[in-house]
Amino acid sequence: MTVTPRDTLRTARELMAENRINQLPVVRRGRLVGIVTDRDLRDAYPSSVQVYPGKKVDAFADAHTVEEAMTFSVVSVAAEAAVEEAASLLRRHRIGALPVVDKGKLVGILTRSDILDYLLSQRL
Repeated sequence: MTVTPRDTLRTARELMAENRINQLPVVRRGRLVGIVTDRDLRDAYPSSVQVYPGKKVDAFADAHTVEEAMTFSVVSVAAEAAVEEAASLLRRHRIGALPVVDKGKLVGILTRSDILDYLLSQRL
């Protein structure tokens, strides 16, 4: 599941909500160009101090793009990387997910939960 830089904030927010995920890789022609997280979206929206009725919030989300909120310097991992390397990157950068790339193309995303599930499966 991905978005493009030109998708609206509403599109990203709805995809995350519908699929119960916290981040989306941002791709252009199959190549990873960034990542947008639930935190990026929260930070992009007007503050709660301002009064924004539902329709105004939706209008805001439709008027702004993922590119305006995404993180450009995304930490990723190569498809052939060891699980330990991925876990180390997640911990070192204090992030919840790593896009997985092969020759510059996005091939997946690895989350903390994926690593925990893998580690638990190895103990059985």
